[in-house]
Amino acid sequence: MTTSPSPVRGYTASKDQLLARLRRVEGQVRGIEKMVDDDRYCIDVLTQISAIQAALDKVALGLLDGHARHCMREGAEEGRADEMATEMMAAVGRLMKRG
Repeated sequence: MTTSPSPVRGYTASKDQLLARLRRVEGQVRGIEKMVDDDRYCIDVLTQISAIQAALDKVALGLLDGHARHCMREGAEEGRADEMATEMMAAVGRLMKRG
């Protein structure tokens, strides 16, 4: 049985860095869970939530950058530039919707 190679994604080159950042975010979330369990001050918990949102925004921007530089270029070469732009703008719209 042969397995096909993993597809190359826009974030493939920075995958290790992306995974490390996500592990840090995971640790921050566990920290907030402990803060709530320890009945920490509301504003301190909210401050940590804000830090996590900022970290996730950096992850999202990195993914968008990779998508724009790799996936969209590849899609344009295949004649799917408009489709790829529409897809990316929908993703940006979802990221911008908060609260």
